[in-house]
Amino acid sequence: MSTPEAPHAERTAGEPAPRTRAKGEPRFPDGPKADPAGSHFERRIRSFQPRRSRVTAGQADALQRLWPVWGLDIDGSRRLDLAELFGNGRPVVLEIGFGMGEATAEMAAADPGTNILAVDVHTPGQGHLLLLAEERGLTNVRVANGDAIILLREMLAPDSLSGLRVFFPDPWPKKRHHKRRLIQPEFLTLASSRLAPGALVHCATDWEPYAEQMLEVLTAHPDFENTREDGGFAPRPEFRPLTRFERQGLDKGHVVNDLLFRRVPHDDRAGQRDGGAA
Repeated sequence: MSTPEAPHAERTAGEPAPRTRAKGEPRFPDGPKADPAGSHFERRIRSFQPRRSRVTAGQADALQRLWPVWGLDIDGSRRLDLAELFGNGRPVVLEIGFGMGEATAEMAAADPGTNILAVDVHTPGQGHLLLLAEERGLTNVRVANGDAIILLREMLAPDSLSGLRVFFPDPWPKKRHHKRRLIQPEFLTLASSRLAPGALVHCATDWEPYAEQMLEVLTAHPDFENTREDGGFAPRPEFRPLTRFERQGLDKGHVVNDLLFRRVPHDDRAGQRDGGAA
């Protein structure tokens, strides 16, 4: 994972230049690590690509101050106690890829009875979401840094999540890159093991070929059922905010598709596989 460039602050005359960081020295000593899992896990094709972009002074300050309180590095070294992480036993929704965090903050503010564990590798977005959480007094948001696959597989207990959100993931449009897309049968099998029965899986994308693939693989997976009786896409629910990114896409004529699937209860799944009612 690349470490973002430091913001360039204005200096007054006579003020000494800021100390240059030594090679390998972390940008934020008390903030997210550059590669929290290191080489402890197998190399594989990843669905995300860290972006190198500037961190504002406000974001840098938030990362330094708030990461030790609300941040989490995905190192795969332990099983998380979500009640301890959030300080309560409320339901937890996992959000994978939150961008700059505006939609995450809005949804957290609108539903304070649900905890949101938000995962991304974009350092400016991590800092911005921490700022939003502080400004709005949101205590139900935790920001995780690293690979969501390692988080699901190594750090979350079975049936520990009440929902999963994947909004506007990288569509990897070139055919040779389709294997990098997150929503694949193997990912859904892993996610289903961590989702409680009845948990809602909510995906959204403005890339229509990816939307069709999402619908196909979710429909085919035995652990999920479409909440739509017609088996198709869902209209955008009111609880998913319309983001600036989405508005820009709509202005360009993009079609946004939402998918709402539910985790099949274990007994129902068994009944389906046996060919009859449980």
